[in-house]
Amino acid sequence: MDAATARINEAGDASRASLRDWAALAVLALPCMVYAMDLTVLNLAVPHLALDLKPSPAQLLWIIDIYGFMVAGTLMLMGTLGDRIGRRRLLLIGAAAFGAASILAAFARSAEELIATRALLGIAGATLAPSTLSMVRNIFRNERERTFAIGIWIACFSSGAALGPLVGGVILSFFWWGAVFLAAVPVMIGLLLIGPILLPEFRDAKAGRLDIISALQCLAASLSVIYAMKHIAESGLDLTALAVLAFGLVVGAFFIARQKRLDDPMIDLELFRHPGIGAALALNVTALFGAMGIFIFISQYLQLVLGMSAMETGLWTAPSGLCFALGSLATPYLVRRFRVVDVLSLTLALAVLGFLLLTQVTPQSSMMVMLAAIVLFSFGLAPVGTLSTDLMMRVAPPERAGAASGISEASFEFGGALGIAVLGSLVAASYRLTMAEADLSGLSAEAADRARLSLDGAVTAAASLSPETAARLLGLAHQAYSIAFDRAALACVVTTLIGMVIVRLRLGRV
Repeated sequence: MDAATARINEAGDASRASLRDWAALAVLALPCMVYAMDLTVLNLAVPHLALDLKPSPAQLLWIIDIYGFMVAGTLMLMGTLGDRIGRRRLLLIGAAAFGAASILAAFARSAEELIATRALLGIAGATLAPSTLSMVRNIFRNERERTFAIGIWIACFSSGAALGPLVGGVILSFFWWGAVFLAAVPVMIGLLLIGPILLPEFRDAKAGRLDIISALQCLAASLSVIYAMKHIAESGLDLTALAVLAFGLVVGAFFIARQKRLDDPMIDLELFRHPGIGAALALNVTALFGAMGIFIFISQYLQLVLGMSAMETGLWTAPSGLCFALGSLATPYLVRRFRVVDVLSLTLALAVLGFLLLTQVTPQSSMMVMLAAIVLFSFGLAPVGTLSTDLMMRVAPPERAGAASGISEASFEFGGALGIAVLGSLVAASYRLTMAEADLSGLSAEAADRARLSLDGAVTAAASLSPETAARLLGLAHQAYSIAFDRAALACVVTTLIGMVIVRLRLGRV
């Protein structure tokens, strides 16, 4: 019997969790919901802060992206740091920093201040996910209870991201744009007050000193690759994107080589010897590719094609959060009765059907078609996070749970960034190619160029045209965007099918 199997059997025979342990789970889950909500809550506030702070287009882009950018770049670093200084300690430090940065962001007086405070929020947010997940691993020793607890953790994470636009719409109906940041402050204060009472401390007693060179290499490689993907989505594949991507990959190669040489590496590469770990991480990437990528274009479709308000858009997309939550909570019960491989195969098939149904959405179709598609792929992708994360936590030694959770979370963030980049490039290219052949006679050269560049540009150009010309332009732009949206949905079908192949080939014995 190998060490991994022994740990799994030991976990399965462990005593059941106490009421105090379940209360600790509630304390751990709420910050994760807030952390995930901050990924999406700002989207609806952008028009309001743009009028107030008057950022340049580049500054506005950084305001939106810098939070996720910094989270993804520092997740593995924070997971390893928690193993060394203590996961509860890192969680409380991160909560205090997150609350303080939220207040600073709410009252930012310039675009530069808001970018800086959003970057701080991202670094603080990166302490929350690996710290909370690794503590779940340590608190719940019974295998069934741990799977259920991770399901709750994933449900809070998923529902937080999905509910962000709805919460933002409600807040903006009554308060100024900065109030969307203040919603996190009471939760972090509660964590600081209750956490020391309910949460036990865990650390690796044998952990060595944090290797600064490894930390810098990890950060540089992660940020470079993610920046390159975002640049490709915004500007296409050019020399800048290739240079930054190459730099990130080279630094990443040096990072991996260094980990193999160190006696106490920042990332335990031995974890990847388990046959299911690589498959679980690849599955995370393919699942988040569709989940994170497609929602951006659903929101744009609802607002710019169908003309919905931010509040209406939030209401129509909110059921996805409920579906992700229910699907995550139902997963532990499903795997008690069926094999993991069969559960994932069936649910991923539902996700494929959902993405296929998205290709049937048109401006003339009922919103029930869109809603049914969202429900199907949300339910279908929900079990992935619970099962892949549970596998990582089962295989990882308890003293390395922070590093393992950081790797798992990084794969989620990488999948989401990859989905946004690839689907963004696909949608932009498809839209431009379709509009290049459109008849835009009657428009000035400047208005035609703007309309051919993006749907936003077409909407802006239409505002200065006569009603007849504007209606014709918007009709062409909506048709072009609908074609691009269909292709993005088909790309999600392909990646989800790849996930199904990974499941059948690599997870059949899990």
